[in-house]
Formats: sequence, C-alpha cells, structure tokens
Amino acid sequence: MNNKRPLRIALLTYRGHPYTGGQGVYVRHLARELKSLGHHVTVVSGPPYPILDEGIELVELPSLDLYRMPDPFRFPKFSEYDDWIDVLEYAITAFATFAEPLTFSLRAARYLKHRLDDFDLVHDNQCLGYGILQIQDMGMPVLETIHHPITVDRRIETEHAPTRWKRLTKDRFYAFTTMQSHVAQRLPRVVTVSSNSYDDIVTGHGVDPNRLHIVHVGVDPDHFKPIPGIEPVPGRIMTTASADVAMKGLAFLLEALAKLRVDMPEAHLTIIGRPKYDSRATRTITELGLGDHIEFVSGVSDDRIVELYSEAQVAVVPSLYEGFSLPAIEAMSCGVPLVASTGGALPEVVGADGETAIHVEPGNTEDLVAKVGHVLRNPDLRSTIGQAGRQRVVDNYSWRITAERTVAEYRALLDELGTRR
Repeated sequence: MNNKRPLRIALLTYRGHPYTGGQGVYVRHLARELKSLGHHVTVVSGPPYPILDEGIELVELPSLDLYRMPDPFRFPKFSEYDDWIDVLEYAITAFATFAEPLTFSLRAARYLKHRLDDFDLVHDNQCLGYGILQIQDMGMPVLETIHHPITVDRRIETEHAPTRWKRLTKDRFYAFTTMQSHVAQRLPRVVTVSSNSYDDIVTGHGVDPNRLHIVHVGVDPDHFKPIPGIEPVPGRIMTTASADVAMKGLAFLLEALAKLRVDMPEAHLTIIGRPKYDSRATRTITELGLGDHIEFVSGVSDDRIVELYSEAQVAVVPSLYEGFSLPAIEAMSCGVPLVASTGGALPEVVGADGETAIHVEPGNTEDLVAKVGHVLRNPDLRSTIGQAGRQRVVDNYSWRITAERTVAEYRALLDELGTRR
C-alpha cells in the first residue's frame, strides 16, 4: 500500500475526560500529533468526553453515565432510556459489574456501521468490548492499545480487600475482564506501552506475543518543563491519584506523610485528584489527622499542573503497579525529583535508581518515609535527580514519537490484512 498517503482514523475511547485518568490524556495528545503528521482523526468517545485540540472531530456517544459525580450509582429516570443498550447498561451495573466497556463498544459498532467508507481503520483505546469484534467483522481493520491488562487491577484489588464480602464485590465489578481477554485474543495487532505490560498482557489476557508490539506513550517536554522564578515550597510533596484504589498505593503515602511530619512538621502533600466520600484515603486522612496538611486539586489545566510541579520539592508515585505512568514522566519532565515504586513498569520508565529517580519498594511505608525524607533534606540531590530525570524524558518520551510509531503500527496492520481501502 501507499505508505505516504494520509490515513483516516477513528480513535475510540469509552471515557475520555482528561481529569479522570490517563485515557483522556492519551487520546488528546495522540490525536493532536496524528493530525500534525497529516492524518485525519475522529475521536469517538463516551462520557465524560475528552478535551481535544482544534481541528479534531469529536463524536459523542451518550450513555446513562452511571458513575458521574456527584451522584454515582443513581437511578435513571425512565425518560433517560433511549434503547436496549441503555437498559443493558443499567442491568449490568445493578449487578455491581462495570458495564461501560461493553455498552460503549456496542454503541461504537452501531455508529461505525454507517461510516465504514469514512475510515481506513479503527484504533480502540483499551475498551475491548464485544462490539469491537463486531467492528472487525464488518471488515474494518482494528488496532488495539492496551496500557496494561485490567486483570492486574482485579488481582491487586481482591488481594487488598479487607473482608470476604469485599473480595466478592471486587471480583464481581471486574467480571468484564473476562470479556476483554476474549476480545484481545481475537485482534490481529495490539500495542502496549512497556515491556512489563507486554509480559502481563501475554500472561493476563492470553494474547499471542507475536501480535503484540510496544509503543511508549509520551509527554510534551516543551510544555512540561521547569518554570523559572517559581521556588519550591519547603516540605511540599506532590502525587497524582486519579482513582482511589489499592493499586495506586495512596494509603501508604498518607501513612508515610504522617510519620515524616514527626521530624519534618513542614511536610505536606498536594494530590492531583478528587477525594471520594468515605474512601480508604479519606478515612486514612481523618484517622491520621492529616486534613490540614493535604490539598486535593482537580479539574485544572495542564498549565496549572506544571506550576504545581514547580512548587513541589519532590513528586511521588507510590503505586503497587503501573503499566507505564504518565504522572511519573510529567513530573520528571518538569525537573522535579521523583520517588517512584518499583511496581510494574515503573523502573523501566523512570530509569536507574539514584540517577534519574529514587526507587522504593511497593507498599513499604518505612521505605517511603526514608527515601522521601532523604530527598527533602538534600537540595543537591534534588537538583541532580531532577535534571537527570528531565533529560531522560527529553531523550525518550514525546507525543510526536508516540504518534510516529503508532502510524507505523497502523500501516503494518493494513499491510498484514492486505487492505486496499
């Protein structure tokens, strides 16, 4: 096929808001860079919808949006039901299982059925619902991105559930991962973001390793950079917690903060994320008396996030597992010294311990206390690690590189399928 001609891409994301996790960030920046390379991108999204750059078409596929704030798990009014997919969405959710991947994929298949001639391929962003196989059965080439297998989330959440009932509810919520494995095994080409995720997808989803390829995600180092004139606030620690789940390790960082404050009363924490009512994190904050020493920040622009990084003396990623971690490379790109756990792909992403980041053992509060305290007490170390971390990001991670390598995967998929669209 002609490897120079522009491609027409339908980029699917079952939820895309940039402030509810990495999906919206990935879709926004990948779409922008694909467009700058000359390709036409249409983003097809369920709510919450992404913020996109000018010139990117957005197709909104409404749903019941049963997880929206401030009224999650609400009872929809009868007038909100438009079709059988809405009924299915509520029925699955009523049984405490996450319905969005399945129902979004069915809506996407229904929408694309009438636009098959408008696109060269579909790029699905970790939805992996049965509707994705319907799209493929229509003759549309499908490239899949799996940032990491949600089977890992399921395992970690059930392992950390405090009671048998909680374990049962976690298993029931994550029941959709069986569908995702079934779909992933039937797609011709899958990309993931790290070697660690590659191994976990082979193990967790049973994907043929010959059909799995690595394309790192990125950051804009010209935007995420140190801001001259802003001095770090003494004792300020920064972290990102888009979801208050065991896998993100926030509880261990909160416990570490309480212990740090015994000898460093100036230590305090800024969390990029929204607190959830009666979650483990909010209960821990209350139990440890940390309310006056923690600030949650949500719904802010990238510009403000860069400012917050510049105000921090250290950034922390305490996750028990990460398939990549955009917050890690955003912090490093801003020149902030990073303390990161060795969970999942984090060592692969952040680089050597003591050179471009400081490593800690996942789930080890005492290790966090020691390492974060050491960074806070040593300005020379902060400068050295911060500068080396930024250089690692500049050399290895950018959205332009991500887009170029993704386009190579598009063309390889079309070549493999012998597509002449």
